[in-house]
Amino acid sequence: MTLSPTTLSNAAGGLRDAQSLVQTRTSGTSDLGQGDFLLLMTTQLQNQDPFAPMENGEFLAQMAQFSTVSGLESVNQTLGMISGQIGGSRIATGASLLGQQVLVPGTLARPDDQGAIHGVVELPESVTALSVRFIDPDTGETLHTRELGPQQAGLVGFSWDAVPDAIAADRRPLRLQVIAEGAGGPLALGPSVYARIVGVQLPQTGSDLMLNIEDYGVLSSLEVNALR
Repeated sequence: MTLSPTTLSNAAGGLRDAQSLVQTRTSGTSDLGQGDFLLLMTTQLQNQDPFAPMENGEFLAQMAQFSTVSGLESVNQTLGMISGQIGGSRIATGASLLGQQVLVPGTLARPDDQGAIHGVVELPESVTALSVRFIDPDTGETLHTRELGPQQAGLVGFSWDAVPDAIAADRRPLRLQVIAEGAGGPLALGPSVYARIVGVQLPQTGSDLMLNIEDYGVLSSLEVNALR
């Protein structure tokens, strides 16, 4: 078989292009892409030994690699789009949470925009009497007592809807005390109260938002099980 000068020249040119591509990618920081892979495979076919051409299995294997590279590029593009959408969604979610109230274990509570305080008590057993006191933390004076009477075991909600204007206007924090009488005597219980979200942090990694809760500091959004 005779190879013409033109054929040899074209083959040499393709080989130089492939060598230049490999040198460029080796010295740089970029990865080989779909177009680069296709150029390398085409150059290999043009410069193969005509007396020992590539076997069908080898060619199919390289085509499979080419398809894998193409598929991975498509997956990377799709993941990039999804990541951008998730980031935008998290920002919108964080903005919508500002000013909302979440249920947190604690004894400090402030009136909400309607001048009310809400909370929950979890009872491990039935009680014959249950009450919640709202106390001025500075003076120790009991400002209001919410009598809830006998209650079954479980979650019991409570509220003080008529907080005095003097307290509601400046949103003074009040201390809450739970008094419960069980079958064996008084029970030591602590309430959970609704507290305002005053800030939202978007971490660089992870999917959970970090919520800055008034009077209680930073709390992961994954720990929140009630919102109002």
